This record gives sequence, structure tokens and C-alpha cells, in this order.
Amino acid sequence: MRSINDLKKNETGVIKELLSIGNLRKKLMEMGVLKGVRVKLTKVAPLGDPIEIEVKNYRLSLRKKEAGEIILEE
Repeated sequence: MRSINDLKKNETGVIKELLSIGNLRKKLMEMGVLKGVRVKLTKVAPLGDPIEIEVKNYRLSLRKKEAGEIILEE
């Protein structure tokens, strides 16, 4: 399984599934993080957490733990 955490800066991937449940899953889906959507890793904080991704032409900041629950297609 490959997650957003496995991307390098400026690399893209297509979302395969969300492992998160409850409020986090709902929050991610409301922000456009859905199956089949292409995401791009745009920025990583100096200590590696948080990271910034681009989804549908806007940017989201996520904790590494949250990003690890977004699985990408191989």
C-alpha cells in the first residue's frame, strides 16, 4: 500500500481509498479528497509534519498520520 506520505515533493498520485473513519473521513471527503482524485504533494514542513497537498486546485495541510490514511493507486 502506498499513501500520500510516500510521495516526494511535486509528485502526484490518484486516490484509491480512504482508511480513516468517523469525523476525519467526513472532513476529508468534504474537502474533495475522494476516490479517483489526483493529489500533488506541494510542501513538507522542515520536521516532516505537517505536509501540504494540492487537491482540485486548492491546498490542504494535513498531519502525517492523516495523510497516511489516504491510499494511492500503484
